[in-house]
Amino acid sequence: MKKFLLGGLIVVLIAVSAGGGYVWWMWHSATATANQMYETKGGTGDHQTVKATKPISLLLFGVDERKNDSGRSDTIIAMTLNPKTNTVQMISIPRDTRTEIVGHGTIDKINSAYAYGGVQMAENTVSNFIGNIPFDFYIQINMKGMSDLVNAIGGVEVDNPIAWTDEGYYKKGYQFKKGKIFLKDGAMAMGFARMRHLDPQGDLGRNKRQRILIMAIINKMSGVSSLTRYNQLLQAIGSNVKTNMTFDDMKNVALNYRNTRKHTINYEVNESPQKINGVDYLVASDAEKQKIHKMIQSQLGRQ
Repeated sequence: MKKFLLGGLIVVLIAVSAGGGYVWWMWHSATATANQMYETKGGTGDHQTVKATKPISLLLFGVDERKNDSGRSDTIIAMTLNPKTNTVQMISIPRDTRTEIVGHGTIDKINSAYAYGGVQMAENTVSNFIGNIPFDFYIQINMKGMSDLVNAIGGVEVDNPIAWTDEGYYKKGYQFKKGKIFLKDGAMAMGFARMRHLDPQGDLGRNKRQRILIMAIINKMSGVSSLTRYNQLLQAIGSNVKTNMTFDDMKNVALNYRNTRKHTINYEVNESPQKINGVDYLVASDAEKQKIHKMIQSQLGRQ
């Protein structure tokens, strides 16, 4: 089964989508949910950076965790929020990217780091790949969380770049037309975000649709005002999201970073396919990795 991240963005989604007193009050009413999400497997996080309203970096990844299987982080996004320029930058790193697995002593696909060493190894590996830039926070979402989240907000509208018929994984036979379409529930949204084999661009096309879905969710959530909807949202993320952001971090993001969604920068790491020792990889050139490094450093104001 193919796994994916949907903007592992989930914790930040509520914060940057609406902000303001109402959302803040909702978070206060759900302290238990925030505590349920909190863990420090990837480190305690840089809480002072958020408190000072400086640009922050987040590692967003998703796994399809099952019983007796730790899963792999098959879609990875290096995300930065800059409250000074009101921009969000999302750089997608393909799961088949060949790189050093930090702490494991091997060269492998980047998505295997999570399987070998969990959040910490995944974070160290991605940080090394982008030129040793540390992440202030990480956000992990279980695949089931995506379906629950879309159900909670009553579906989303997306601008679909290509047309296809659902492969049948969810036994729904959805027809995905090109152009504006409404994803009525979580199952349809997952079908939209998961498809790879019928996309001429393969993983690149899938990652693009995932980013489209992320922004559609953010925009839909900015108009959600129903108490019932917010309760459903909190239930969805509480059961499926883990992060080293504290409740106070989330409040600070809600208050001080909510305008960053006004300008979104999307980028997919440009790589070439190579077969090495019988294994298919995607390989980024040194120039491409340097470009990514500079993009992130610039967004963080560290040039």
